[in-house]
Amino acid sequence: MSVFRFVALLLCLPCSSIGYADDWLHFRGPDGAGVADESRPLPTHWSSSANLAWKTALPGSGVSSPIIVDGKVFVTCYSGYGLSRKEPGEMSDLMRQLVCVDLQTGNAVWQRDVKATLPEDAFTGPGVPAHGYASHTPASDGENVYVFFGKGGVHAFNIDGDHLWHADVGQESDPTKWGSSSSPVVHNNTVIITAAAESQAIVGLDKTTGKEVWRQEASRLDGMWGTPVLVDTASERTDLVMCVVGEVWGLDPDSGRLRWFAEASGTERMCSSIIPDGTHVYAFTSRGGGSLAVDAGGSGNITATNTLWTGTTRGSFASPVKHGSKLYLIFRRTLTVVDATSGDRLNQVRLKGVIRQRGGSDAEDYSSPIVQSDRLFYVSGSGQVFVFGLGEEPTQLAVNQVTTDAESFGGSPAVSDGRLILRSDKHLYCVADLGENVDNSSVTIAQDNSEENSEDRDRRGGSRRRRGIDPMTLFTRRDTNDDGRLTEDELSNGAISQRIAQLDVDGDNVVTSEEFRAGAETLMDRIRTGFRGNDKRPQRPDRPEFAEPIGPS
Repeated sequence: MSVFRFVALLLCLPCSSIGYADDWLHFRGPDGAGVADESRPLPTHWSSSANLAWKTALPGSGVSSPIIVDGKVFVTCYSGYGLSRKEPGEMSDLMRQLVCVDLQTGNAVWQRDVKATLPEDAFTGPGVPAHGYASHTPASDGENVYVFFGKGGVHAFNIDGDHLWHADVGQESDPTKWGSSSSPVVHNNTVIITAAAESQAIVGLDKTTGKEVWRQEASRLDGMWGTPVLVDTASERTDLVMCVVGEVWGLDPDSGRLRWFAEASGTERMCSSIIPDGTHVYAFTSRGGGSLAVDAGGSGNITATNTLWTGTTRGSFASPVKHGSKLYLIFRRTLTVVDATSGDRLNQVRLKGVIRQRGGSDAEDYSSPIVQSDRLFYVSGSGQVFVFGLGEEPTQLAVNQVTTDAESFGGSPAVSDGRLILRSDKHLYCVADLGENVDNSSVTIAQDNSEENSEDRDRRGGSRRRRGIDPMTLFTRRDTNDDGRLTEDELSNGAISQRIAQLDVDGDNVVTSEEFRAGAETLMDRIRTGFRGNDKRPQRPDRPEFAEPIGPS
């Protein structure tokens, strides 16, 4: 290590041991808004050999995001099962981990292993293999760390790694068997868990004992993977706000009861989280939906009175971020700018220099952008971090990578003390301004070549995407002997084969092309909507129980 690098590291050390004013305590940091509220700037350029303060191996994979508490980084992982589609291993070997790492040095402080509660959702189909078994970001109150492991329940640890309690919040599966990802929220003395897949419930746990203090069940939680946020309303109360399929809810965080709801545009699922700005909240729904802004507060149905605007811009996994009077959303390798006052789409900018994840797709880009000062940082699934200047028009300033190895980056970054923490399926990385020069020539070449390849792919694949998937193409791929029929040996692999077999109308264990064509549209519709008809869970109310008074309907 050079003398200059050593001095730079020393300058990054805290001046006291009291703690950090810029702790990143839960998913998307302060207020869940994705905005780093600190003065020490992050670097614009870095690489695997420059402005990389440290790199630390993780014991397993995961797409949860890191949090930062009092100079320590916490992140969850999983190992033992579900690390490869070809060889998933034995479910009985599944283990989760909570890892604690020193923010300044990257040295491992402690690791705690948590045995999985079985059976888990299997590592098959399109859902679980895309994100695995460590998808919920931890949350902290500054003293303890709370982690949610789905069917494995909620666990509390103190900062030193002592296990405090464990609470079970449900053992069910959502209709798609895709698992869950909503992260814990801490409010006063309560840890709030959105156990959408596990029990169609929002559960309040005493943060000292883990005892359940309230539970509200609602079937509308199906198809919701976002994390709620706490919003201080104009009536001097705090609401727990979330977007589910078709509605935005405002709950009493002390009881879980529904204070208000506003209708949202139709969508098949809600993957991202809303963001707050004062009393306003903004949501970008997924396929079939759009966007909206709501003024939080009131009671009952506030659709007509509190909806500020609705728009057509939709997203996917990434949550939006607000800067000034604009909202920024990244979807399909494009940065979209939306006016926060009107919902009008102002601009769209293609990301330059995109390198697709090996064997992957846009669906693996789970990370949400963050903003510090006047710059936006976004991590792609392949580990590229795109840096934009947020002036009158967004300008891409850089595209950086901390590794050239084949690693998958699913978590959103965390920021503290001038350090940007990134997680992959193999490592934690810490980026900081160490005053080191980055060789921009190699980055520029990568940008130019990758952008050209991306444009070529768009031209080649454009008409195909516009047409969509021809259902009969799926039939032809399975019909390996070209006899116009799908027999048992051609229907023996994978969940989709089981769905195709259901088209066998006459029960002769053969699916003809006529049977397939007749039922293909129904099949595809069920695939798109998540096979909700297969849900065998108890019948539950549409929404949580209303608080009193419920107001107008």
